[in-house]
Amino acid sequence: MRLRIIFSKTEAMRYTGHLDLYRTWERTLRRANLPLAYSQGFKPHPRLTLASALPLGFTSQAEVMDVWLENNLPIDQVERALLRALPPGLQVEQISQVETQAPGLQARLVAAEYLVTLNQPYSDLDARLEKVLSVASLPRERRGKPYDLRPLILDLQRQTDDPEGCQRILMRLSAREGATGRPEEVLLCANIDPLAACIHRTGLNFVD
Repeated sequence: MRLRIIFSKTEAMRYTGHLDLYRTWERTLRRANLPLAYSQGFKPHPRLTLASALPLGFTSQAEVMDVWLENNLPIDQVERALLRALPPGLQVEQISQVETQAPGLQARLVAAEYLVTLNQPYSDLDARLEKVLSVASLPRERRGKPYDLRPLILDLQRQTDDPEGCQRILMRLSAREGATGRPEEVLLCANIDPLAACIHRTGLNFVD
């Protein structure tokens, strides 16, 4: 049985990295007494896959994970078991069953959406965003390798301020294998300090 779980990663787990998040889910599924399926081979591991790594310090309301179980169980039973076992910082938004042989999440992921809240105001924010969008190329470097950020920016626009009056930006960035845009890099191109912003992933876009 293959389950697709959409979940939120909230403030309590904001500084939990990708590997630790994976381990947290593994422990949570075991604590829920769900019959996890394991891989074959010398060192079996639980069959669960996260669609996309969420960088340290980000929160999200749209993380997607596939989990394989040895037995078929009613969805509501799985949900009740998980809700009892979830640690602070994780919230289950939706659980559904998918075909066991369906394509993997990472192979189908094409884009990610982010809502960025700025902790300090910029009087020329619109002009900064327009400048980023107006250039043909944004040369950057990641892990010592050069790349062009500009084609990875699919959408970039100002949003209405939040209830506290903080400025907000909506980004939609490519999330394909080997062509992933990172919101903190976009902020740097707009001369905005990523450490002075709260970055929240609001959606993952898949083909089909």
